[in-house]
Amino acid sequence: MRQQRQAIQIRGQVQGVGFRPFVYRLATQHGLSGSVRNDSAGVDIEVQGDMAALGNFLAALRQPPPLARIDSFSIGELPELTEESAFVIAASGSGLVTADITPDTAICSRCLAEMLDSADRRYRYPFINCTDCGPRYTITAALPYDRLNTSMAGFPLCSACDREYHDPGNRRFHAQPNACPVCGPRLSWRDAQGHLLAVDDVIAAALERLRTGGILAIKGLGGFHLVCDAQNTAAVERLRQRKQRDAKPFAVMAANPASLRPWVVGDAEEWRRLEAPQRPIVLLRRRYDFPGTVAEPLPGVAPHLAHLGVLLPYTPLHYLLFHQAAGQPEGTPWLEQPQPLLLVMTSANPGGEPLVIDDEEAVRRLAGIADGFVTHDRAILARCDDSVIAGEVFIRRARGYTPQAIRLPAAGPSVLALGGYLKNTICLTRDDRAYLSPHIGSLDNAESCRVLEEAVEHLQQILRITPERIACDLHPDFPSSRLAAIYAAERGLSCIAVQHHHAHIAAIMAEHGLREPVLGLALDGVGLGADGGLWGGELLRVEGANFARLGHLRPMPLPGGDRAAREPWRLAAAALHQLGRGAEISERFGPKATLIQQMLERRLHTPETSSAGRLFDAAAGLLKLREVCAYEGQAAMELEALAHQYGPAPALKEGFHRHDDGVLDLLPTLAWLADGVDAGIGAAVFHATLAEALSAWLDWAGEQSGLRCVALGGGCFLNRWLAGLLRTRLDAMGWRVFTARLAPPNDGGLSLGQAWVAAESPASAFSLQQETPSNSR
Repeated sequence: MRQQRQAIQIRGQVQGVGFRPFVYRLATQHGLSGSVRNDSAGVDIEVQGDMAALGNFLAALRQPPPLARIDSFSIGELPELTEESAFVIAASGSGLVTADITPDTAICSRCLAEMLDSADRRYRYPFINCTDCGPRYTITAALPYDRLNTSMAGFPLCSACDREYHDPGNRRFHAQPNACPVCGPRLSWRDAQGHLLAVDDVIAAALERLRTGGILAIKGLGGFHLVCDAQNTAAVERLRQRKQRDAKPFAVMAANPASLRPWVVGDAEEWRRLEAPQRPIVLLRRRYDFPGTVAEPLPGVAPHLAHLGVLLPYTPLHYLLFHQAAGQPEGTPWLEQPQPLLLVMTSANPGGEPLVIDDEEAVRRLAGIADGFVTHDRAILARCDDSVIAGEVFIRRARGYTPQAIRLPAAGPSVLALGGYLKNTICLTRDDRAYLSPHIGSLDNAESCRVLEEAVEHLQQILRITPERIACDLHPDFPSSRLAAIYAAERGLSCIAVQHHHAHIAAIMAEHGLREPVLGLALDGVGLGADGGLWGGELLRVEGANFARLGHLRPMPLPGGDRAAREPWRLAAAALHQLGRGAEISERFGPKATLIQQMLERRLHTPETSSAGRLFDAAAGLLKLREVCAYEGQAAMELEALAHQYGPAPALKEGFHRHDDGVLDLLPTLAWLADGVDAGIGAAVFHATLAEALSAWLDWAGEQSGLRCVALGGGCFLNRWLAGLLRTRLDAMGWRVFTARLAPPNDGGLSLGQAWVAAESPASAFSLQQETPSNSR
């Protein structure tokens, strides 16, 4: 029978997902000889056999293991080797690394069943894993993905684990983090001062502390969580006080979906996403009519909001806490039933600083917050927070997804983009792939800036990408912009500063592969405009590296500058001033408003902004929802919650108008709100009117430009009520609508847009430290 030998190159997410064992089993099943190995670009296969067997092998190869993703598949012919008789897994190759890194994934059903089987040698072992699950990115120091390149290098395999590792029929065949109680990592228990304590069962000790109202710091995959009993109101309040997190919502972990259904509702896709291997935090609608009433469930967890962030266990340790609470039942049937335990799971990032990942760092930085520590001796090499999803949209893209590549419309020069000031991420590109870092956070403290530098170094090291271009935000004083300038200067590289809202729209164009011109509607809090102004409600025409500003929201004064963004009553006062009702300011807001009224009248310390976020603040202030915000976007989120509660409402007749210069003016709607309407009705009508105004504005721009394709970007599109109303209108009007799906629409996606603009820019654009193509007003 005629023999043939083929060389197969597979690229994509094929390392650390059991792909080589999968290939080995297929080859031996079909009687083929040859080899498979990891290399720096993916997986290389040499396979030899008769034509029929090779055909069957290739067909089966295209149905990879659960965590694998094949991006490219190439086949070449090789000379036959007459003396070869077996198929082997060969040592990993070297070279320029272009392989994708696999994200961390939740424990699989088979590992979970073994861990809860009292007869299994890994019974209640909190580090159980296999090729289908467990840590990947957060334990990887370098590629290729081999044990020596991970934080498991210091844990030699025992004889039993070694047999599994070398047994092609075992699902732990070449599972790099493979371990057991004999040879693997171990849990430890520390008191509030960080002293190691000897206890018989760390899980039992931790649960007992939680049940008595304690707050624990628990080491997970990508960092520590601060954990308490979500149904213990006093414990939740203590956590808020100690973490200095007055009102920002916490996430809640439950054992299974059945345990969450009394508290939240969701559609089939939301429940599916909650149970997916990535295990993100998913924002689900609370069951109760309005979460701000005295009957609010889980008081203090997510005050006055319509949605609750929920997640399911994803590490063995998480499941063991619920298993302990259930009385250590045998097997997994108990996981089909509702379990009463609910746990607050919030990132251990005191004061908004970066996530804690190291044991000693945890003791130092969480002193006075945690009553105890559950730690272990497997090092976290890359900090990675929980991902957060609302509907189909990322609020935060991190664990489970990063650094999975985002495909770009075309290959280009390698770019390092350093993102913005809030919700910072960085992005590295190679050819037609973009790699977003995990969420870094706001760069308002020295530790976050240090972690930004750490992330730049780590992502380059692990991907072995040397950037050819540098990109950053247009604002020169952002720490990310300063780092970009220093980095570029030290290496003799070009740097381009990308306008904030252009980057928001470019990120959407990049992920959807849009090369043609589009209209972009960018709505957010603030970003430096090409004219030096404070932009935030922008209608743009975007084509690659070029954009033109077609219109913007009517500017509002910010009495007191940045402070106005934290105090919605100031924006309400500004709206009253613009309406010619300045005399009402002191009447509404008391003596403290006298100075603000004078500032507005004299135009002192009142910079103007076209920000959509400040428009929401003004509406919330006029409806007396909140005078001061405890966290970014709080007033707007509570306004959205009221709209959800009230339900659909008609748009206000003559609630807006468009000026000849393209300025969209919603002052008539603010005037109506100022007349003392019910807060629920006001919130619903405000959203409806804004959606109608935006759709009419876009229709005007479409007629002017001849374009019927729009990208919707910026943090305001995390408002599901507004996004849904606007999308319904635009679909009915025949628009092609593109929204962020693979990266957040907020500033967490800025670096992707910056990278795409830099890649698309001509080399001449980099001689200037700002974006040259613009048409600002």
